Amino acid sequence: MEDILDLYAQSYDPAYPQVCFDERPCILHGEVVEPLPMRPGQPLRYDHEYQRNGQCNLFLALQPLQGWRLTEVTERRTAVDCAHFLRELVDVHFPEAICIRLVLDNLNTHTPAALYTAFPPEEARRIARKLEFHYTPKYASWLNMAEIEFAALVKQCLNRRIPNLDTLDREITAWRDARNAHRTTIRWCFNVHDARTKLARFYL
Repeated sequence: MEDILDLYAQSYDPAYPQVCFDERPCILHGEVVEPLPMRPGQPLRYDHEYQRNGQCNLFLALQPLQGWRLTEVTERRTAVDCAHFLRELVDVHFPEAICIRLVLDNLNTHTPAALYTAFPPEEARRIARKLEFHYTPKYASWLNMAEIEFAALVKQCLNRRIPNLDTLDREITAWRDARNAHRTTIRWCFNVHDARTKLARFYL
């Protein structure tokens, strides 16, 4: 825990950017009965019945100090999908960085081994050299600021029925671009002193 809190306490350094990374499933729901349109004094009305159209995955990377985020909707959540997302971070978005300090949870695909699953060893090692993995403790994924960003995404964009992957990708991209344009940052207040005081029982 303190490793991540120490990382959050550091000021922005473009050579060593802090990036919070996570993923979540997204359920696709279609309408069985067409919603009734809005009218003066009456909101859009949905029927309780819906059609389940499958599931997909959403990757999210967040640079909380700079108010920048990257999203990608994929059909699956595999080590290969994760590895390609990490390579995009390294090669496209932070090519000049010496090392990307990556905050992530202990999911089985969130390891350097995913890179070796997806790429030849030389390429996997090249990408891995640019990544420094900082894992949240078990049952403490709330330490990852990407969870805060997901909460905003669900409230502002995903709190409705979205029928297919293309629509989901378009809606999330529009939400992401608006957040990036406003450079929406996260003000993290929990620090090492707070952890040692409020979570003292976990230090025993």
